[in-house]
Parts: sequence; C-alpha cells; structure tokens
Amino acid sequence: MINQIKNFLKGRADSALIISKENVKYLTSFSSSNGYLLITPEKSVFLTDSRYIEAAEKTIKTCDEICEIKSVEKTLSPIVKKLKIRTMAVEQSRMTLSQLESFKKSFSEVSFLTNSLLDDEIDLLRSVKTKEESEKIEKAQRIAEKAFLHVLGFIKPGVTEKEIALELDYYMLRNGAEALSFETIAVSGKNSSMPHGVPGEKKIEKGDFITMDFGAVFEGYHSDMTRTVAVGEVSDKQAEVYNIVLEAQKAGLEKIRAGVPCNLIDKAARDLISSKGYGEFFGHGYGHGVGIEIHEYPRLSPFSQAVLKEGNVVTAEPGIYLPGEFGVRIEDMVIVTENGYYNYTKSDKELIIL
Repeated sequence: MINQIKNFLKGRADSALIISKENVKYLTSFSSSNGYLLITPEKSVFLTDSRYIEAAEKTIKTCDEICEIKSVEKTLSPIVKKLKIRTMAVEQSRMTLSQLESFKKSFSEVSFLTNSLLDDEIDLLRSVKTKEESEKIEKAQRIAEKAFLHVLGFIKPGVTEKEIALELDYYMLRNGAEALSFETIAVSGKNSSMPHGVPGEKKIEKGDFITMDFGAVFEGYHSDMTRTVAVGEVSDKQAEVYNIVLEAQKAGLEKIRAGVPCNLIDKAARDLISSKGYGEFFGHGYGHGVGIEIHEYPRLSPFSQAVLKEGNVVTAEPGIYLPGEFGVRIEDMVIVTENGYYNYTKSDKELIIL
C-alpha cells in the first residue's frame, strides 16, 4: 500500500506525512498511539517512541527506515532536510489545526498541502479490501452473530436494555473480539424509534420491539449488524413495518454490484419505503463502508457521488422510525463482487418473536 502512496506523490508533492492511527495502521499493519509515517516517492520512514520501537522494528516490513523519537519535530527535522522536502501533503480530515501549526513552525521551509487529495487517495485504497482484510471482517462478523444467538436466549420481560447491551458486549469480548466496534445499541418499545438511542434502565415488556445494533473487532477490523426482534407478540402495524423494512433492504441488495452508483442503491430502498407511505420516517442513508473504522468510504446515501468497486465492504441498513411508537432497522454487511455481493451476515432476518 505504501508503494501506491509513493506513486501517488509523483508530480504532486515531495512527501506525505500520515499521523492518524487508522491510516498508519492500514499502511504499516502496526498499531500504536504514537506513530508517524513519512513517505516520499523514493522512501518511507516510520517514527515512534520508546514504548513501541522494539515492536515496530520486529513487525513493520513495509518501511525503508524505522526511527525512535523523543520529539517528533526534532527527529523529523534532519530527515526532512536530508530528503530535501519542500512540499508535504497532510491528512486534511484527520490533522488538527494545532498539529498543523506546530509542524509549520518546525519546518518553516516546507509548504504544506492541505487539500483533500491525500485523504481521498487513502480512502479509495482502504475501501477495496484484500482477501486477508475480508477474512478478518468475516471473523469479526461470526463473533457478533454468535453473540446475537446467545442474547436471544437472554431476552425476556423484565430485563433492561442496558443488561441486553452488556450481555452482547460480554459475550463478544469473551469469545474472540479484541474490542467492540462501537457502543452497543439495545433499545426497546418507544425507545426503538431513536436510531442511535442509548440503552437505559427501561425493562422489556411483552409486545416490545428491541433493536440491537452491535459489532466486534477482530485483528483491527470491524463488523456491524442490526436486528430487530419482538417479545411475546406484535401488532399488525409492527409486522407491516418490519416487512417493509426487510423488503426495502432486499431491494437495495438487489442493486449491489461493482459499477453501480451508491445513490441508486439508496434510492431503491427509499423509493420502496416511500411507496408504502413511510418515506418521511427513513432519515439516514442506506449504508456505509466498514473496515479498520466502523464508518468508511463509500457512503450509500442519496447524496453520495461514489460508485461501488469490487472489494468494497458496505452495510445494508434501512429503517423506519415512528416517534412515540417504535422503530425497525435490519442491517447486513456485504462485500461487493463484479456481479453482485457476498453477504457476511448469516443471522436470520425474518421477524423473530421471542
């Protein structure tokens, strides 16, 4: 991947300075809380402090040089001068203003390029998953699905939303997850109308919908899934809305393949929901990319200009949210292929009534 950045820089800039832990990990396969990656068209240098230097030297195989730092600016300064760097591209969306100002003071002879070109290039690279990345994502998904099966036996009237979320979290962490993809969502009854509601002390009641949105991290890669289940019984309206969301998800999935604009996938699901009279209750996009971060390029929304590529990993998660009543979201995670997709998510998505 570093070679792609080297090629990207030719004719654009003398160097790129990458400081975000996500992009550093992607390009070096090394995780740390203090890592800096300097890339020129001919050379790559990784810098970190004494806490990580030994591990970095043993682990990183993609960089030409690995340096220990005590002060980033003091260590980088002679390297910048030696390599005769005059222009440096930085991560527009990930570098803070204070960081940029600090580098400007330290490297007064360097012109910093703060447009989005470097970010866009890395986002595109990260969006197309390798076989190894795909396998890690699928392993993360298997952990989450086992947690889902487990929690179905835990849910009953009287347990709280928070207890359900904690049970999911505990199971994933006990069964192979190195971390959680994000703060688990488990909301029920009227609370399920909030797409990103926070689990609270509300107790589960007969007739509730429970929406659970959760994921596991395996070797740095995330999974993401959502299921809405019912307890005891459902009303005709609940069943109707659930089936519309499921139908909308399938409508979007039918459009997924390499070369299709992301906004058309969103449109397929949105048009179906609108045709059933619930268009105003589907406010978010159809899906998003997943990988080292839980939200990555591309976005599947009405405003997206992206076109799907083979190897993109994206979610399919339409929803209908009726304030004061209930909400439904169903989410799978798929990898795009030339002629369609492979669905990582194997959990049943027909309406489950516990």
